[in-house]
Amino acid sequence: MAVMAVKIRLKRMGANKKPFYRIVVADSRAPRDGKFIEEIGYYNPVVEPKVLKINNESAEKWLATGAQPTETVKKLLEQNGVKTSK
Repeated sequence: MAVMAVKIRLKRMGANKKPFYRIVVADSRAPRDGKFIEEIGYYNPVVEPKVLKINNESAEKWLATGAQPTETVKKLLEQNGVKTSK
């Protein structure tokens, strides 16, 4: 069985100049807005205050299995109280 390089990253949604992001677990080779394995939360930077909702249990499970968060997602996870480094 081949090992998949799994990333936790943002998938852009929303209209032009009104971005809305879903935080997804995806194969690193998949396109940014393409196929993903699981959606673990969302982030809306447009509204005040910014809205961030993450399923911490799922995030911790994926991090434990070796999924690598992108820099932005890492910051968002830490804001939400998820430990990203061992």
